[in-house]
Amino acid sequence: MSTLVWIVLTCVAGGALSVLAAASFALRVSAGRVPMLISFAVGALLGAVFLEILPHALRQADSIEVLAATILGGILLFFVLEKLVLWRHCHVEQCEAHDPNDPPNDHGRSGTMIMIGDTVHNFVDGILIAAAFLADVQVGLVTALAIIAHEIPQEVGDFLILLHSGYSRQMAFTVNLFSSLAMVVGGLLGYFALSSLEQWIPTLLALAAASMLYVSVADLIPGLHKRTEPRHSIAQVALISIGISTIWFARFAFEYGH
Repeated sequence: MSTLVWIVLTCVAGGALSVLAAASFALRVSAGRVPMLISFAVGALLGAVFLEILPHALRQADSIEVLAATILGGILLFFVLEKLVLWRHCHVEQCEAHDPNDPPNDHGRSGTMIMIGDTVHNFVDGILIAAAFLADVQVGLVTALAIIAHEIPQEVGDFLILLHSGYSRQMAFTVNLFSSLAMVVGGLLGYFALSSLEQWIPTLLALAAASMLYVSVADLIPGLHKRTEPRHSIAQVALISIGISTIWFARFAFEYGH
């Protein structure tokens, strides 16, 4: 097969397989367990940022200061985007966003933020797959397998966040699958214009990291603090640790195999 066919096939398979594998677990979770499993999502997001995305961005960045400024600007950007989502759902003073009681979900805010970041991340993954295949087919296959492996735990977290954010199971699956198509777009652009896109990879990774950090710290962790009972707190710490460990294990296993 030609290099382009390899890139397209692995991007399609990689995006679809990671979403399907994550959905097979996340969509079987009962609605009552979703708030608790959000702790796992926090761990998976933080693990993806600090163990996968930022190290990769730092290795390719020409300036650490510029990369840090991009992350800072990304966090501010996602704050503004969340405000726009809030305004869309709240046109009067007495709306659900002003309800002093805890709402069952956040009316799509964290789901919107995480899908923006995940789409950017998938786009960058597609570029990385294209670059690997342009170097060597075997390197491309190993890279694609590694990307699928680290995407699965992150996709599980994304599904849980979407359900927590008020999405139906079908809509969560559809949105996640649509987001995975960005990997194909990144692969195609990477094949035809890798030399011009390569310099943008650190910036795109920084924006993906900013979205995941913002969702974790601003949207999800404050909700965890509302459950102050010792047994809930212990379970939250354990699940956050499991989420981080899952990302670390996937990264370590495929780096060792490579």
